[in-house]
Amino acid sequence: MNVLVLGGAGYIGSHVAHLLQERGYSVIVYDDFSRGHREAVAGLNWMEGDIGDEARLYQLIVDKQIEAIFHFAAASIVRESVEDPQHYFHTNVEKGLRLLAATKRAKVPFFIFSSTAAVYGDPRELPITENHRRLPKNPYGISKAFFEDILRCYHEAYGIGYVALRYFNAAGADPKGILGEDHEPETHLIPLILRSILEQQPLVIYGHDYPTADCTAIRDYIHVSDLAQAHILALEYLIEGGRSQAMNLGSDRGSSVLDVIKTAEKITGYPVPYEFGPRRPGDPATLVAGSQRAKELLGWQPLSSDLESIIQTAWNWHRRHPRGYKKK
Repeated sequence: MNVLVLGGAGYIGSHVAHLLQERGYSVIVYDDFSRGHREAVAGLNWMEGDIGDEARLYQLIVDKQIEAIFHFAAASIVRESVEDPQHYFHTNVEKGLRLLAATKRAKVPFFIFSSTAAVYGDPRELPITENHRRLPKNPYGISKAFFEDILRCYHEAYGIGYVALRYFNAAGADPKGILGEDHEPETHLIPLILRSILEQQPLVIYGHDYPTADCTAIRDYIHVSDLAQAHILALEYLIEGGRSQAMNLGSDRGSSVLDVIKTAEKITGYPVPYEFGPRRPGDPATLVAGSQRAKELLGWQPLSSDLESIIQTAWNWHRRHPRGYKKK
């Protein structure tokens, strides 16, 4: 099967693209490389381009006889979305509509969408299942929730089969040490912890007054390799006639910021320098997934999402790439 991976030079997209190729799919990556890395698509067929270029995407889809699309090409930093919502709605919604126009015109039957737990907003109950009401608190989450709704309408009107996968906290690195997490700016906790060890610069923990056991925020961490596996299972589910819908992807357990720091110290053998800062506005105390739907419908099991495995693989990659892909 010929598949197109949009945003396949990014963190999660590159892991999915490589796994698809390993599983025998014919993969083409399409990325503008504004935040992705050419090193992450080594060994893959790729093309540089903008997902807003509807005509070019349509021609690519037709020429390569694409049968399934994986969409990771989005802006995804919460704070940035609050500061510049226009950019987020332009990138995640307007350009997404152009992509869907090309998808519809070319009659691509299957579409896997990279969504987020940010569509839920503040949790009313834990764990958070797909039945939880969606009330996103920032433009990033709003843009993802809106695109989910657009996908549902395209499915109902035009028959495009889709799965929207709502990630919790993606973390870790390719166990082979080739692919890892390298954002600019970096906002994710685990790479920030590992950078603080490598650079001996203090990590800022935002908030030490949460109603949790150690007063720091609790999150659900899911290994990027487990996420990649879920994307392939989602495509197979659609091919076999599965119903289009959204599914959560998480480990279904929470770890506090201090839990993650203690585990990182155990794995690396180094102390983590840190200091406390004020809470970030809008950060909930606890976010933990309920991923039963993906387990039941996809046969998915997160096999590498214990903190030790996540941090060990991330540490292996960061030691080899202390300043990211380009500076090893």
